[in-house]
Amino acid sequence: MVRILGFGNTKIGFNCKKWVFHTVNGVIVMSAFLFLVLALGLGYSYLFPGVQPVIQENEIQNSTNSTSECNFFDGKWVYDESVYPLYNSSECPFAERGFNCLANGRKGKDYLKWRWKPKDCDILRFNVDAILENLRGKRVVFVGDSLGRTQWESMICLLITGVMDKRSAYEVNGNKITKQIRHLAVWFSSFDLRVEFYRSVFLVQPSSVPKRAPKRIKSTLELDKLDDISKEWIDSDILVFNTGHWWTPTKLFDMGRYFQVGGKMRLGMSLNNGYRTALATWASWVENKVNTNRTHVFFRTFEPSHWSGRNRLTCKVTRWPLTKSQGRERSPFSDIIMKVVKNITVPVTVMHVTPMGAYRSDAHVGTWSDNPLVPDCSHWCLPGVPDTWNEILFSHLI
Repeated sequence: MVRILGFGNTKIGFNCKKWVFHTVNGVIVMSAFLFLVLALGLGYSYLFPGVQPVIQENEIQNSTNSTSECNFFDGKWVYDESVYPLYNSSECPFAERGFNCLANGRKGKDYLKWRWKPKDCDILRFNVDAILENLRGKRVVFVGDSLGRTQWESMICLLITGVMDKRSAYEVNGNKITKQIRHLAVWFSSFDLRVEFYRSVFLVQPSSVPKRAPKRIKSTLELDKLDDISKEWIDSDILVFNTGHWWTPTKLFDMGRYFQVGGKMRLGMSLNNGYRTALATWASWVENKVNTNRTHVFFRTFEPSHWSGRNRLTCKVTRWPLTKSQGRERSPFSDIIMKVVKNITVPVTVMHVTPMGAYRSDAHVGTWSDNPLVPDCSHWCLPGVPDTWNEILFSHLI
């Protein structure tokens, strides 16, 4: 039997038995294809468990919550190829070669594509023109260790993407960006904006050995005195602090550096108590010296490293972020920071970056630095995790 199906004036004829046969075959083929796709998908998920779903949206909607209502630091990393990375380090004249992992031979680019997504809100999408206008005429100061310098470099590289004439942004003293220089300042002349970094790894005052001190003492930290360059930090609009990575036995006691309070040595004081005392000194300084009606003060918590092995000397940079934090989401130093800031009498914003960094074993410098013989699982590649810190900081400002 032949049936005729009419579409307008067109007639199509076919044999019903053949139609049924081909239809059944088509269903079988389609089912087999779908089964194959499902099997491949499950196999990929098994082989690469750290991979998160790709975020397909090309635009992140602004959160309706205010920054005071949003906990930017409770969230997860999602893979997002639509926006990231936000700049190219090789095109940023202020990015240290040691943090430019791609230029130093890293092949995979997956580590550049991760976006931090807070649980109950969104970080404002990076808008360099709006941020530069917001910062026009202001002075931004970072104070801390090399992790603070990385955030400073990240901010400059983010901001310079919005500057038409790159020559209008320059280091005020003509210095090359290196870890040896204690003060670095980049001037964005078109916006009357200064973004500065002061190297103060302990925040408190390094000092000499007191008289009649034991021979093992080579230098001291005066925990009750803030760094003597602190007077240069005061006249700022945005002030960002960090300290922690130098508070270790190898960089203190093993080098003969011990604590001093009130002019007296405190040889039995632990690292955590020394850190707590130093933070109390910092808090008193902020309360008494900084005009918080003008200056927005931030303190960034401790940034997790991903050293492994028996003596934590092994550095293995992964392709994907970890699926579990492996205990790195907590830090005694971060706990001290949050407790000190909670008791401070003036406004200070804590940037609690410890949990978000705990998963990013994929984002460290590793052997892709300017000294590949010395692996690095403490510092971050640029672009990378410090860009997220700055995106959150910008969300607080705009």
